Amino acid sequence: MTFIQDQLADNHCFGCSPDNPHGHHIKSTWDGERSICHFSPKPWHCAGSPHYVYGGLIASLIDCHSVCTAIAEAYQREGRAIGEGETIFYVTGSLNISYLKATPIAGPLVLEARLSEAGRRKSVVLCTLSVNGELCAKAELVAIRVPASWGEA
Repeated sequence: MTFIQDQLADNHCFGCSPDNPHGHHIKSTWDGERSICHFSPKPWHCAGSPHYVYGGLIASLIDCHSVCTAIAEAYQREGRAIGEGETIFYVTGSLNISYLKATPIAGPLVLEARLSEAGRRKSVVLCTLSVNGELCAKAELVAIRVPASWGEA
């Protein structure tokens, strides 16, 4: 299975880089229309109760998964394999999350994202987070494309 994050050069993101030793290391797949990510929270990802996931972790996972979805779609729209040619970077312009119910830490958390709008500079991604088939959160993320030089030192 090929993951979006494993195909992105110079990605040092806390949430999605496989090379950041302190990060979440999320893995998202892209089928040309939607992306899926499975994440198993650790006990320290808890909220006030040890049985539920901390909302900040949920926001972080949705953010990274959604931005990677926008990146994958942009490569597809340009007729390139993910990571091929000039690097495509997006950053979060806005993120609006609705926490619908407490998210069990027992997981795994399943994130699914699709684009509702795709443009040269701005894309809108809709993302859901579920556990055992129950919807726990939904979000809309506006992804803004930045120049390839954005990732350079």
